[in-house]
Amino acid sequence: MAGKPYRDLLCKHGLCNAHHLRELTYLFEDLGQAWAGRMIDLLLTACHEVGQTGAPLPESRRAFFLSRYADILSEGEALNPRAPPSGKRGRPRQSKATNLLLRLRTYTDDVWRFATDPGVPFTNNLAEQAVRMSKVKQKVSGGFRTKKGADAYCIIHSYLATMHKQGANLFHALILTFQGQPPQPRLA
Repeated sequence: MAGKPYRDLLCKHGLCNAHHLRELTYLFEDLGQAWAGRMIDLLLTACHEVGQTGAPLPESRRAFFLSRYADILSEGEALNPRAPPSGKRGRPRQSKATNLLLRLRTYTDDVWRFATDPGVPFTNNLAEQAVRMSKVKQKVSGGFRTKKGADAYCIIHSYLATMHKQGANLFHALILTFQGQPPQPRLA
């Protein structure tokens, strides 16, 4: 879950449910919290329905899922109450389950954005894959020596990532590019 700067962007947000599923799996399998298993089933069932239709869920199905979602959250919150203020400065430390429940409750619309907006996937795995190599390069080399080098790297990486997603042969694309005839990505 991204922090406050992400929330300051004036747009609709969609949270990555792959991250939620990982946290829920930990709570279900390692901590034995049955509500988490039911939440996993609910989210995966909704994802499957969206995938089957290729369109947002009808209002009646969204209402069904949101009703079940609220019930499961209430069950989890009853088992994982928020820690009371400790008298010290700052917020009291909460359990992983409590933090997840609070996030799922606070950002319900963003958790379910995949079911209402056809442009929002269930997970953000593709977005994370797109930036992974840049992060690896940053970790290995410590960054770029110049802004010009960083800009060049980003342009080349972005172009090749787009061509790859569109099924192009990257070696062929590079050869054509060096010959002065770069293949152009298709526009969405």
